[in-house]
Amino acid sequence: MVDERGTLRSSTTREGFAVLGVAIRREPVIFVLSTLGSVLFAVLTVADAWVLGWATENVVIPAFDDGEIAAGLLWAVLGLFLGVAVLRAVGIVARRLGAGLMQYRMQSHTRRAVTRQYLALPMEWHQRHPTGQLLSNAYSDVEAAWGPIAPLPMALGTVVMMVIAVVQMLVADVVLAAVGLLVFPAVVVANLAYQRLSSPLMTRAQGLRAEVSEIAHESFDGAMVVKTLGREPEETARFSVKAHELRDVTIRAGRIRAVFDPTLASLPNLGVLVVLAVGVARVTSGAASAGDVVTVAYLLTIVSFPIRAIGWLLGEFPRSVVGFRRVQSVLRATGAVAYGEASLPPSTVGARLELESVGYSYDPATPLLREVSFAVDPGQTIALVGATASGKSTLTSLMTRLVDPDHGRILLDGVDLRDLRRGGGSRAVALVPQTAFLFDDTVRGNVTLGAQIDDEQVWAALRTAQADGFVAALPQGLDTQLGERGTSLSGGQRQRLSLARALARRPRLLILDDATSAVDPEVEARILSSLREGSGDTTLVVVAYRKATISLADEVVYLADGKVADRGSHAELLARRPAYARLVNAYEQAAHEESEAGPAQVLGQTAGERA
Repeated sequence: MVDERGTLRSSTTREGFAVLGVAIRREPVIFVLSTLGSVLFAVLTVADAWVLGWATENVVIPAFDDGEIAAGLLWAVLGLFLGVAVLRAVGIVARRLGAGLMQYRMQSHTRRAVTRQYLALPMEWHQRHPTGQLLSNAYSDVEAAWGPIAPLPMALGTVVMMVIAVVQMLVADVVLAAVGLLVFPAVVVANLAYQRLSSPLMTRAQGLRAEVSEIAHESFDGAMVVKTLGREPEETARFSVKAHELRDVTIRAGRIRAVFDPTLASLPNLGVLVVLAVGVARVTSGAASAGDVVTVAYLLTIVSFPIRAIGWLLGEFPRSVVGFRRVQSVLRATGAVAYGEASLPPSTVGARLELESVGYSYDPATPLLREVSFAVDPGQTIALVGATASGKSTLTSLMTRLVDPDHGRILLDGVDLRDLRRGGGSRAVALVPQTAFLFDDTVRGNVTLGAQIDDEQVWAALRTAQADGFVAALPQGLDTQLGERGTSLSGGQRQRLSLARALARRPRLLILDDATSAVDPEVEARILSSLREGSGDTTLVVVAYRKATISLADEVVYLADGKVADRGSHAELLARRPAYARLVNAYEQAAHEESEAGPAQVLGQTAGERA
């Protein structure tokens, strides 16, 4: 676990091996094949030492004594070295290919799992987690979690190499082997010191990567606000603070690694020097042969490679453990939307919508909606009217089941939305939100979103949304590429395309959350008139502010203090509800002042302020 200061309380090494265990259980075949390749490489590397020792005793020393080398022995040595080299190359290919395949498959599997979890979790969970953090979880944290897979097969193979080498060293000369193996305690101490120093830094670095991503994503999303208000220096400074902190933490971790790696590499070399010094004395005294000294010294250099390989593996553990924990925090998140098995009755007419004592709160201490109840008959148009923060947009989220009510029920054709099977509600209900979002795709792609909708149906939806005129005037019509977020279009054009996207699916319940706020009143009136005439019996719920929009509704539901304060026709509410009259007249007056003042004075006003 991680404490409040970001330091690790449990064993990083133990957790690191547990993470690798997850990968091994997921990809056992690839792991076995890559490990076998690594073991082959390890055995043949040790075989080099045996060939070298045999060549020293049977070819090199006799050559110095006799002044000549037998041709057969020379060819035998060359054949042995060549055979060992070829088989070792086969082991290297199998090891590296298997390790890479296993690592990338685990990354792919985990990213898909994280994405599925993002889709399953409700909107309220997403609202509590910044987009930059979610991007970091799906990318850098996944990459960090499975980083140790790359050196894993090599490390396991080199363990075999080390065992064989140590046994061979003991067989060659017990004293020299004991001297050489003194490096192992030193290596263990170095690894423990490295993990103790680097783990807190790795934890902090992973957290800072997410924070940097969050700031960058927020700045890009708010580019218009930043530029129009001249906040570029402040945003740059805000980004620089976290970027510099990440740089400093990473450099500190790099400095520790820069000390650790040379230390790990030098310890076996120091052991070789000590073995050679002791070996010379033993050869002089006749206690050991020159071949034994060469064999032990060479084997110790071989042992140094497994030590470094294990060090590379252990060196990846701090970052891997942190990344895995951050990914698991997403995968273990609760609150996924549960679905039932019910289906809506087959029908081609509008759906009946009923809200029964619906309550919802973002903060339990301050409920937003309380005992909200009303019904909308099939084909009826109803307007939701209320002051800012009265819960209108939240109601649209509840009616489309982006979130579930804390209590009460929302019924569609008599079926509780929570009882519908997955996709049952989205096929019958369409929401056009306040802020229109367009993808970097063609007009056709933005309207259909990959659904099997023919061009005739697309044009029909565009006509109803009063978007056919400007789309026909685009250079390639439906095939015109709109650019990221549809920046080549005006706000009103984006809203009309967003509305056409919903209409193309022919929903039985259409919900408009201030979806025409960026269009002028005349165009809005034509859109609403087209909706009433062209949508057949579609049930329509409109979050409305303008009198012209409200007056087109069959009935108005007036929200105040989180409850339905009144309902009836627009004229009836004007007559009997002074608060309602003040509200809609205030909206009308504000809209008039905006049109008189011009765009320059209202540039900073957001859709949220209008809501």
